[in-house]
Amino acid sequence: MAADIVIDINTSDDIVAARQAGHQLALDLGFSMTDVTMIATAISEVARNITSYAGRGAVRVAVADREGRKCLVVRAEDNGPGIADVGRALEDGYSTGRGLGMGLPGARRLMDRLIVDSTLGKGTVVEMWKWVPPGA
Repeated sequence: MAADIVIDINTSDDIVAARQAGHQLALDLGFSMTDVTMIATAISEVARNITSYAGRGAVRVAVADREGRKCLVVRAEDNGPGIADVGRALEDGYSTGRGLGMGLPGARRLMDRLIVDSTLGKGTVVEMWKWVPPGA
C-alpha cells in the first residue's frame, strides 16, 4: 500500500486527482463505499478551498495513527492569506468568498475529525481523518 500520496493543487484538475487518490486509498483500506464517497467529497471541499482562496497548495493522503487508532489522514496545506476567524469558518453558511460556506463545515461532518491551523498572511493547514474500519 502506498505511503503518503501528495498532490499539488493548482487547478480544478488537481482537485479531481486529489479526490481520486483519496478514493483509491480508502478502497484499499477497506472502507465502505459510503465512507469512500464521504472521504472523496471532503477532499474535494478542502482542495477547492485551496484553489479558491490560496491559489495553490497541496493535499497529502496517508495512513497514520491518531489517538491510538489507524486512520486515513488528509492534510491540505497552503501558503495563502489564512483564515481570520477559524471558528466562524467552521460555521455552516459562513463564507468570505463567493462560496456557500459549506466547505469546512461539510468536510467536518463527513470525516471523524477535522482540525484547522491558520495564520493570517502565512497560510492554512487542514487535517482531517477517518478511522479505518475494524478488521480492514
